[in-house]
Amino acid sequence: MNLPPPAPRRHKHTRNISCEGYQREDGLWDIEARIVDTKPFSYREPFRGLREPGEAVHDMALRLTIDDDMVVRDIEVATMSAPYAPCMGVAPAFKGLIGKKIGGGWRRAVQECVGGVKGCTHLRELLLPAATVAFQTLGSWPEDGQPVPPPDPDYQTERPHFVDGCKAWATDGEVVAKLFPHFHRKAR
Repeated sequence: MNLPPPAPRRHKHTRNISCEGYQREDGLWDIEARIVDTKPFSYREPFRGLREPGEAVHDMALRLTIDDDMVVRDIEVATMSAPYAPCMGVAPAFKGLIGKKIGGGWRRAVQECVGGVKGCTHLRELLLPAATVAFQTLGSWPEDGQPVPPPDPDYQTERPHFVDGCKAWATDGEVVAKLFPHFHRKAR
């Protein structure tokens, strides 16, 4: 289902965020995220001056290297384009995330390490979709040709964090009934 047609309007800004997950040969995982902001018109910035349509306002990227337990083993950040010189000096603060675990408490860890003037708003924002992509990457379906393992109630003793996290994963729904039957509960 698509959005309904919009009211008459003028395009003013585009933000593209991309995230990709990779399995490394050494057993670790890389999650890469990039943010690029552009404007469809010429404008002047106070420090960089005239900017042409499509030139990056922001172009920033990061790579989280994590292990199977979602613990950050390394992080690299790069700022290719930013409107202010101090934006270029935030990379060292992000190393404070090494040893932190993606999961419960991740937002708090991000805020403590790179919140406020310690980091960059845009790179900090990238850490949230990157975390989601980490879950999708490590917990993804098997590659084509590989069997989908059946649910094993003896193996999965704790209810997965995503159960009851959205409509599809409702405890009383068909998805949980099929994929995690030992956590399924009939609707009251």
